[in-house]
Amino acid sequence: MGRGPLAGPVVASAVILPQDHDIIGLNDSKKLSPKKRLVLYNEIMDKSTSIGIGLESINTIDKVNIRNATFIAMKKAIQNLDIKPDRLLIDGVDVPKLNVPYEGVVKGDTKIESIMAASIIAKVVRDRIMIDYSVIYPEYGFEKHKGYGTKMHMEALRKNMATPIHRKSFNPVSKYLPTFKWLRKNNKLRWMAQKLSAMYLLEDGYSIDSIAVMLDNNLLVDIIGLKNRLKIFVFVNLVNDSSYDKNLHSVITNDASIKNNILKYFSFNNINITQPWRVDIIDVDLYSKISKFEYFEGILSSK
Repeated sequence: MGRGPLAGPVVASAVILPQDHDIIGLNDSKKLSPKKRLVLYNEIMDKSTSIGIGLESINTIDKVNIRNATFIAMKKAIQNLDIKPDRLLIDGVDVPKLNVPYEGVVKGDTKIESIMAASIIAKVVRDRIMIDYSVIYPEYGFEKHKGYGTKMHMEALRKNMATPIHRKSFNPVSKYLPTFKWLRKNNKLRWMAQKLSAMYLLEDGYSIDSIAVMLDNNLLVDIIGLKNRLKIFVFVNLVNDSSYDKNLHSVITNDASIKNNILKYFSFNNINITQPWRVDIIDVDLYSKISKFEYFEGILSSK
């Protein structure tokens, strides 16, 4: 799922349904409403004999092209099944070479129930990924178009340039790759550092609540997230940049107003005041060939 979008990973799913399943309403995922798709997703997850999901990243898509990345995701999905299938039915005729007997079925997602189920699983999983990304990249509307080249998406690309989750090898994304000159000119170095840091945290198991939140007294928190029921307030420090503050760690450690602002944030957002929380710092070096992150945990705690 997700061959056509300009952004986000490609996701594949393999589903083994019991012969006597009672799942009603299976269909091509694209022909179902989001509400119906979610109902069926939950039912498939509950009643299937086995489900395998395979995901391939944007980097792989750009490196080996979308067709081959899709094949890799499909193979991963099959490998992630709890039960080794005797035979595979695959949507379409453009299929990878596999070690299991298989058959490509033209428009299989409208004919074969297990393929319909797999298309629903892959669609919901990918949509959820794009919704998670939309919190990090609210300017692009990923929660609405899921990375497809809509008018909204194209306008956001022209205005903000491509993000790290855009497929750089795709047209017209390749025309909108940001340079350091563009980032500096448009005052977006911190903006980019926030996005990359949030992606770093997301890959480390954090959920991201919001980006660039202004608390009282003009205190900017770059990222607010959650991990293991712990609310995390993250400050981004740009290494090798004029804005870099070598004293940021001691400032945050000793500034009582930060704690007061966080408690006000809890109150304003109706969050239980006993919610455990922590203030962290990420030092980000954007000027390395591959952006580098140094993560400092536990600067402040409510306990």
